[in-house]
Amino acid sequence: QVQLVESGGGLVQTGGSLRLSCVASGSIFSINVMGWYRQAPGKQRGLVAAISSSGRTNYIDSVKGRFTISRDNAKNTVYLQMNSLKPEDTAVYYCNALGVVAGDYRGGAWGQGTLVTVSS
Repeated sequence: QVQLVESGGGLVQTGGSLRLSCVASGSIFSINVMGWYRQAPGKQRGLVAAISSSGRTNYIDSVKGRFTISRDNAKNTVYLQMNSLKPEDTAVYYCNALGVVAGDYRGGAWGQGTLVTVSS
């Protein structure tokens, strides 16, 4: 069974920084795309950033220039460095994996989420 475990959330003031980490475990052979989604209160979950196994990245416009996604394929880990945080970044951040190959498993996975709160 594939598991994703996030860490690094917390409370930060406007303009501050946080680094989220997500480790995938479970006899993983490869993961195609890893990404971060977020869900603010009363809103739908949406993509923040994603990175392919080759390092190609994609960001939503509102975080470009402030957030950086990276991954360590050897450690099955994805990171999200968040700088210049704004109150509108407040949300539960979820790690996502697509195209997971792990034993007989083929599919995706979600983490349990980590809360990021940005105070004004």
